[in-house]
Amino acid sequence: MDNKPLDLKLVLRSLFPHLWAFKGRVLIALFFLVCAKIVWVAMPWAMKHIVDSLDSGLHQAIAVPFMFLFAYGFFRFGSVAFSEIRDAIFSRVTERAMRLASLQVFEHLHKMDLEFHLSRQTGGISRDIDRGTNGIHFLLRFMVFNIFPTLLELVMVASILVVAFNIWFALITLFAVITFITFTVITTEWRNRFVREANTLDSKSNTRAIDSLLNYETVKYFGNEAWEAEQFDENLASWESARLKNRMSLLALNTGQAAIIAMALTSMMIMASFDVVAGEITLGDLVMINAYTIQIFLPLNFLGFVYREIRRALTDIENLFSLLTKTPKIEDEVDASELLVTQGFVEFDEVSFGYHADRSILKNVSFSIQPGEKVALVGGSGAGKSTLGRLLFRFYDVDQGDVRIDGQSIRKVTQQSLRKAIGVVPQDTVLFNDTIFNNVRYGRPSASDEEVWQAIELAHLASFIQSLPDKEHTLVGERGLKVSGGEKQRIAIARVLLKNPPILLFDEATSALDSHSEHAILQAMNEVSESRTTIVIAHRLSTVIDADQIIVVNDGQIVEQGTFSGLLANDGHFAAMWRRQQSDLREQ
Repeated sequence: MDNKPLDLKLVLRSLFPHLWAFKGRVLIALFFLVCAKIVWVAMPWAMKHIVDSLDSGLHQAIAVPFMFLFAYGFFRFGSVAFSEIRDAIFSRVTERAMRLASLQVFEHLHKMDLEFHLSRQTGGISRDIDRGTNGIHFLLRFMVFNIFPTLLELVMVASILVVAFNIWFALITLFAVITFITFTVITTEWRNRFVREANTLDSKSNTRAIDSLLNYETVKYFGNEAWEAEQFDENLASWESARLKNRMSLLALNTGQAAIIAMALTSMMIMASFDVVAGEITLGDLVMINAYTIQIFLPLNFLGFVYREIRRALTDIENLFSLLTKTPKIEDEVDASELLVTQGFVEFDEVSFGYHADRSILKNVSFSIQPGEKVALVGGSGAGKSTLGRLLFRFYDVDQGDVRIDGQSIRKVTQQSLRKAIGVVPQDTVLFNDTIFNNVRYGRPSASDEEVWQAIELAHLASFIQSLPDKEHTLVGERGLKVSGGEKQRIAIARVLLKNPPILLFDEATSALDSHSEHAILQAMNEVSESRTTIVIAHRLSTVIDADQIIVVNDGQIVEQGTFSGLLANDGHFAAMWRRQQSDLREQ
């Protein structure tokens, strides 16, 4: 558990709106909580009258006190019934708060910029969301069902003891409770270091064991089985020692708590016994005092666990809602309008950009793409080709210059409308762990089955689907690992066809394919590109022979521009690249 200071203000500010949305349910749940505590506190009172009615020292019992016996039974039943009703009513609040908080963070993460997602740890964020929602559940349940009821009961019992008996009974109870809570908090903070140490060493030994078993062949190659066992045992020995410290610290906590309860209970029983002998209170009163004391301390026995877990829950909730404090670097302007694409004319005007301030990637790049034209961006690795695609899609904003579509600056339009107008087939198409059909439908989730099949046919994907045992219901596996690279690219093209955007961007879409798959995908790309403004980012020059215009990028600058035949005739940078690639092909 982290010992950093908790930002309770952030937690309460973020959590309160989700709770107040169900204020009616919260108030009704609190009403039944109070009812449950009233009947719970009334049970010792009923028991007092039962004992007094049957006490021959007061009078000769002539009848069984049925009224108080029935009352006692009703109070016991009522305490459970009211608690269950409270749980049923409040559970909707808890679950809805968890749902709304998760949804709020999920939506916010999708609003974050590409840089955030490239630098984030997906597993860490996933754990933050999972732990945070579980923390909300734990915090609300224990605050409403444990902490608040215990405080309410303490106030009610203290009031009864002050009114009905000597004030010292109430003072001893309050002093014991305060001492109990103080001791528990201090001791729990002290023993938390042993808990953390044991958890850390447990993770270390487990990691070591898994690492060794995953590298089973390497262990065998070098005959290091005994050495691995020795290393594992050393970790286990440290874990054993930490667990022992943890257990001894728990012994100290439980023993101390028991001692405080025993001293308080003994002191009150001694006082009550003297009062009974003196005739100031009855035997039933003694039973009632004893019952109240036990009822007060019974829930406090779990205080060490509850305190530790509430603190952890607060930390987890803070980590969850702290994600909402991160603001995206790419945001729509306040007066951003919808992008209106009438032709598909794309302009890069004196664009300069760098991912970091001290390293420039693009330097004063200017070019334009006519409506319906197919333009290829070529160059070596790191030249800045893919960066131009990211700027067009507005994953990043330019440092200088402007990018325009049909004369509209992409900074002045909404990101949603901009990205709706551009279809992207990336180098590495990542598919969802779903069916082929649903992966294609992702291009436009509202599309009908007939429209999805039409896109599949246009992408020449239908024959492949029909050859599969499960046809279009075939699962592609996590990240699409169950289908080949060529089929993944066909699915990506089908998606784009279903989206039907006026502008297309192919980012190294065939670089990872063999020659046969590349030819098939190029054919599909050419068919898709007809009548659309198309940008092809390519490393293999043979894939852009038919481009209307080829732009050669080197070190973030445009060094050449023209048709394929014209650039070869110039015998410049492009021609040198072409000769080098052809030479590499002959050597293969």
